[in-house]
Amino acid sequence: MSIRLRLDKPWRPLTAEEIARLPGQLGVYQVADAAGVLLCIGQAGARAPFGLRSELQRELAERGPGHQFRVEVNQQYRTRWFELLMVHQADHGSLPPDNAKNPPPLGRLSPN
Repeated sequence: MSIRLRLDKPWRPLTAEEIARLPGQLGVYQVADAAGVLLCIGQAGARAPFGLRSELQRELAERGPGHQFRVEVNQQYRTRWFELLMVHQADHGSLPPDNAKNPPPLGRLSPN
């Protein structure tokens, strides 16, 4: 069994129609621009009234059209969020731009 550190699901357009298909569950998500450049890694935790759906509705309202997203349902959303941030930092030398504005305290992860 191999453990997948990276979130490699297909991108979906960040639209109201796609968001409406999401489960109201906890998890993590990524938002990218139209070219696939990762802008943000986020989490939908217990304070999000409808989980992933609520968080991505907020992202759509803030960003507007022309973005894309992918999600992972995960009950350990906070740990997985930290993991995805550390993997991105290890791969790219920095956090995604929106996460870099207010970075959480992170350890170091060497996914290679």
